[in-house]
Amino acid sequence: MQNKTELNQTVPDFELPATSGTNFKLSNYIGKNVIIYFYPKDNTPGCTTQGMQFRDHYEKFKDLNTEIFGVSRDSIKSHENFKAKFTFPFELLADTDELACALFGVMKMKNMYGKQVRGVERSTFIIDKNGVLIQEWRGVKVDGHAEAVLSFIQSL
Repeated sequence: MQNKTELNQTVPDFELPATSGTNFKLSNYIGKNVIIYFYPKDNTPGCTTQGMQFRDHYEKFKDLNTEIFGVSRDSIKSHENFKAKFTFPFELLADTDELACALFGVMKMKNMYGKQVRGVERSTFIIDKNGVLIQEWRGVKVDGHAEAVLSFIQSL
């Protein structure tokens, strides 16, 4: 298994199924900044709020030559419903085999209702136009996070 990508390293190219009947391939975005945010589950309160905050700043990100992709282990069908329900203007990627989760090291043991469960740690990564990982946030708190990411992109 691939070790997780570290800051200031080139992110290995990877491909995942995406909403809108497309496939995401990282190398297709050379020349743009790419935000990849990992979230635990479609249609849950924190994940919905997080997606809506990225949605609400989407045009500002686009103006800064930046694409946004949300990733969870949910199916494409689940993603399509989630995306449509909240009118997300960006694609959601289905990482059902945990390929990207492993690449970015976001799988963690968490306590849920007193039980240890393995799940996605809410995390955001910025890959620059050359394909290099230049920023990461792990264990993200949703409120204000999209604004913090936008501030970082504006500082580039």
